[in-house]
Amino acid sequence: MMKRRTILGSGALAAATALSAGSSLQALAQGRKEAVVIGMTLEPPGLDPTAGAASAIAEVVQYNLFESLTKIHADGSVTPLLAESWEVSPDLKTYTFKLRQGVKFQNGEPFNAAAVKFSFDRAGGEKSTNKDKRVFADLSTQVIDEHTVVLLRKEIDPDFLFVLGQATAAIVEPKSADGNAAKPVGTGPFQLQTWNRGSSIVLSRWDGYRNAAAIKLRRATFRFISDPAAQVAALLAGDIDAFPRVTPRSVPQFKGNPQFQVVVSGSRAKTILAINNKKKPLDDVRVRRAIAAAIDRKAVIEGGADGYGVPIGSHYVPGALGYVDTTGVNPYNPDKAKALLKEAGISTPLELSLILPPTPYARQGGEVITAELAKIGIVAKTQNVEWAQWLSGVYTNRNYDLTIISHVEPFDLSNFAKPGYYWGYESPRFDELLKKINNSPREADRARLLGDAQRLLAEDSVHAFLYQPQWITVASKNLKGLWKDMPIFVNDLSELSW
Repeated sequence: MMKRRTILGSGALAAATALSAGSSLQALAQGRKEAVVIGMTLEPPGLDPTAGAASAIAEVVQYNLFESLTKIHADGSVTPLLAESWEVSPDLKTYTFKLRQGVKFQNGEPFNAAAVKFSFDRAGGEKSTNKDKRVFADLSTQVIDEHTVVLLRKEIDPDFLFVLGQATAAIVEPKSADGNAAKPVGTGPFQLQTWNRGSSIVLSRWDGYRNAAAIKLRRATFRFISDPAAQVAALLAGDIDAFPRVTPRSVPQFKGNPQFQVVVSGSRAKTILAINNKKKPLDDVRVRRAIAAAIDRKAVIEGGADGYGVPIGSHYVPGALGYVDTTGVNPYNPDKAKALLKEAGISTPLELSLILPPTPYARQGGEVITAELAKIGIVAKTQNVEWAQWLSGVYTNRNYDLTIISHVEPFDLSNFAKPGYYWGYESPRFDELLKKINNSPREADRARLLGDAQRLLAEDSVHAFLYQPQWITVASKNLKGLWKDMPIFVNDLSELSW
């Protein structure tokens, strides 16, 4: 398989494109009805979703190796998973969960209320590196009996059941938890078979799973291909059965091909030109507004996302509760951008670093943004980095001026109130707004306050907010169970079949 892909030249590409209904591609699919090969742009840095920020971790492990109390579906609905049922108090601060009985971890240890308490205490503990540490630190977990657990919250979070279905809320087994990055142990239907670093991860069906007979696949391979041209070649060659979030540039080659299905998915993601608010001169709101005004969002969507995106003016997307259109707060206006720089006392050319992770949207979008910033006298010195370098250099050490990144979590306005978060934004006014949002039981009040929060982030020009991406999945026409929309990034293998 690997060899075939690496020697694929233009002739082979043309031949692969011409595959017909009776071709080898279909034969290949027919011959592996219990296996699937899924393409991914980025390789996860580890396999513990409770210890790292990379969304690639959840793409491999969530609902496959690890499970959570609740499960999120493609339409954004939430159903029981490791919890059988729950009750919520009228003030929305006390959640009582009845846990599924007879569930075991893959090392034979029982799943119970003690494991839930351990997992959440660990996620919110002092040494935690959990992306949602603040959520769990705000939580008190009480064991009532082996199969009943009570979660007490200090503040209201109307999306709490959704949060509990995300990978950061995965339930881990206490004895094996520290080794989950390399040797994950969960309650899910699949377990790790092999990890060929830099190449692939293979999962195999776990026969000890409580409902193993319902799982159609015996094996799933995740192949890591960051180069957009190589992604297309691997699909055409039949080396990959499905590529969620594939490069949008692939679409024309697959739309008319009867061997493939093309799924365009909505998302809750926000693609932004993130700005380090702590660095001079970016700590001046006029400079940040100038950067935002220099950028034509529609040009970035065309160049960076091949037309698949909706412009946004704040860290919030159409369709979400309380959404307001803030694209008019910092509209495209190069003349205004130049005037703002002058007003801030900036002499041009102004040199700023622009760090680009390996995703195609970042690299392609970087070209557009560099050209646009140049028109107002800002020289963006681009630096292409690998994902691990981005996580350590930008996310952890905040060593950057500008970076292009997609924040894929659905409900993540709270990041703007996190002390020490990588973009360095501090606003007592925003903190106060967030507190009101989290303590308003009435949906209408929350919607109004969410609008205020969006407007404030746009006025403070915390970032140059770019667009809400639409994700493209290209897959064999015979593969069933792919998600139609992507409120979170997971590849739920339990739903896939041929």
